[in-house]
Amino acid sequence: MTVLHLVDEGEAADLAAFLSRLLHYDRGAAVRLQAAGKALAVFGRPPSFEVLAIRTARLAKPYEDGIDLVLDVTVSAGQFLEAVDEKAATVVVPAAVTGPPWAGVLPPRGGWRAEPGLPGPDDLRAMVAAGVAEFRARTGELPEERRTRAELDRVGREIWSRTVGETGLPVRAVHAAQSLGFLRGPGGGAGAGLFSSGAWLRLRTPYGSIAVRGRAGAGALPLSVRR
Repeated sequence: MTVLHLVDEGEAADLAAFLSRLLHYDRGAAVRLQAAGKALAVFGRPPSFEVLAIRTARLAKPYEDGIDLVLDVTVSAGQFLEAVDEKAATVVVPAAVTGPPWAGVLPPRGGWRAEPGLPGPDDLRAMVAAGVAEFRARTGELPEERRTRAELDRVGREIWSRTVGETGLPVRAVHAAQSLGFLRGPGGGAGAGLFSSGAWLRLRTPYGSIAVRGRAGAGALPLSVRR
């Protein structure tokens, strides 16, 4: 049994909150875990956004399990959440599961460079609010016979695949960051930055990151919007 010791109760609570948000969008979600040294990275992919969400957690002591110095396993997000003990600031790693295809394609660990053009936190939040309002208004105007899943997805795809200014970052990445609790706290996104490495773009905040492979309009991942 592998037990990870987090730095404190707050770190455990934040990890549990992230897992709960992932499960809100997919009750059968899986997460890929990577731990090395005093850092744990949790990767998940909420289907409503078609992005990769990354939450890191600080460990109280370096990860080590016999001769294995690095943990790399895909597990059930639900089982992992159940194993979080906030008071003890520990989490037991559940048994591995067969990972979904996305778990085999993660962003690179290094080579990231800062990209210009990311709006400020207030503008990011306003962008998401405008997108949600437009989606509701446009779908609300549809006649009953056109209110199909395919049509709702088409409207959502059009709205959330727009780019954030000239950055190439799809607005759905910002929407995902807000929905998963990464654009919270004073300023609602203060400290956010945009980075690129190869085909990847990464929206990074103090609370977590959202990564997309392929810039919007240039071979981005397929998008399915469910509300």
